[in-house]
Amino acid sequence: MKKIVLSLCLILLGASVLSGCTKDEFLDQYNNIVQSAGSIALTGNSSLQGTKEKGIDDYTGTYTADYANFSGTEYLFGGTSIKREAGKELSIDCTLEITEGTAKVFWISGSDEAVTLIEATGTYSDTITLPDGGNYIGIECENFTGNIELNIE
Repeated sequence: MKKIVLSLCLILLGASVLSGCTKDEFLDQYNNIVQSAGSIALTGNSSLQGTKEKGIDDYTGTYTADYANFSGTEYLFGGTSIKREAGKELSIDCTLEITEGTAKVFWISGSDEAVTLIEATGTYSDTITLPDGGNYIGIECENFTGNIELNIE
């Protein structure tokens, strides 16, 4: 993945130099490529257990799902923007109901350890500030039966 992004950046750099792009235009194009590459890490809609509605970008939207004995991890929202147009703050509201098994909603940033936002039946509401680089919000389940409602703005 890193080789692909690096190759695309070199091609973009060459094209920018030849076309006379400014530094800001180049950085905007680079950010678009990095964000596109980061979108690949998100679980595709056809593989999700529930229904996802995208918001203004890959970092925002709604996700609702009813799980039946599901084990796995779904990466729901996020990306790798260097400069996110909508800013660095995300408002997260989540309702999680666990009937059986385990489930935890998490936020992972860069190479840091994942931060658990909620892992028991209940609600979670907070605003987080995204550092530069990769940031993803997802759910990790083990024999999980229950449901989730997640809204990120």
